[in-house]
Amino acid sequence: MDIRDLKMFLALARTLHFAKASRELHISASGLTRAIQRLEQELGVVLFERDRRSVKLTAEAYLVRDFANDVVDRWQLLQAGLQSDEVVRGALSLFCSVTTSYSFLQALMQRFRAEYPQVELQLHTGDSAQALSRVSDELDALAIAALPEQLPDSMEFLPLGHSPLVCIGPTIDCPLRQTLQRAEQINKYDWAQIPLILSETGLSRQRLEQWFHQRGIKPQVYAQVSGHEAMVSMVSLGCGIAVVPRVVVDNSPSSAHIEVLPVMTELEPFTIGLCALKRRLSNPLINAFWKVTESVSDQHERSLQRFDKRV
Repeated sequence: MDIRDLKMFLALARTLHFAKASRELHISASGLTRAIQRLEQELGVVLFERDRRSVKLTAEAYLVRDFANDVVDRWQLLQAGLQSDEVVRGALSLFCSVTTSYSFLQALMQRFRAEYPQVELQLHTGDSAQALSRVSDELDALAIAALPEQLPDSMEFLPLGHSPLVCIGPTIDCPLRQTLQRAEQINKYDWAQIPLILSETGLSRQRLEQWFHQRGIKPQVYAQVSGHEAMVSMVSLGCGIAVVPRVVVDNSPSSAHIEVLPVMTELEPFTIGLCALKRRLSNPLINAFWKVTESVSDQHERSLQRFDKRV
């Protein structure tokens, strides 16, 4: 069994898309297909269910994925141990939301690239609600995510900062804005008449549902959306209100068309940080990024302390 074939299998298992995986691996789609076929022949099982529209993992593929992740991790540890020059090399995958990629991640990437130029960083973006599961399923080695109410025992979390949860509405002239303006004037919001855009899953949805439940309110849900960035866009078009992290609002291209509403100020802020599986922190690549993150986080904390003293 070739280590390269295992890496190709893991790329396809993560993307579930032959064209995307082949581009990531810098090989042809036919070359990737042959590698998967070799693995299937060696193992005597089908690893992927394929049709013209989708690629899905079979039940056997989940077992192979766990094995492949373990083998690739061990291979990287062996390579690190054999390197006489002690230079960290290899590929490291990290997952985060689009907003996080140009807010919290920017300083980390600059520092890491400067200290470890031989490491290839593979950045995958998507819905922040998926971050922890992508790490636990070993689809990515690291993720920047919001700290959940209960962090799994298998995970380590390194705080990077905080972001308040805010309720936002549109600024364009529309029926919803008029409704919100009237509600603000009398300081009373009829949530049954105000369309709400919810996140499909994740911490922001949990905290918002808890807020409504505590007050015995059944909101009018207009849509359930994957990703805070898409929620902000829908609000800017006047489709409804939404609750999102402030950092998403501040970095959104639609920020000029939305406003923060003076409601739900009791919602607990997000703690945003880097997460990884504890057992994988000994991996040289993961450990290197973790140490850089610790250093950047410490510097940021000291800067805040100096600012507080001046104020």
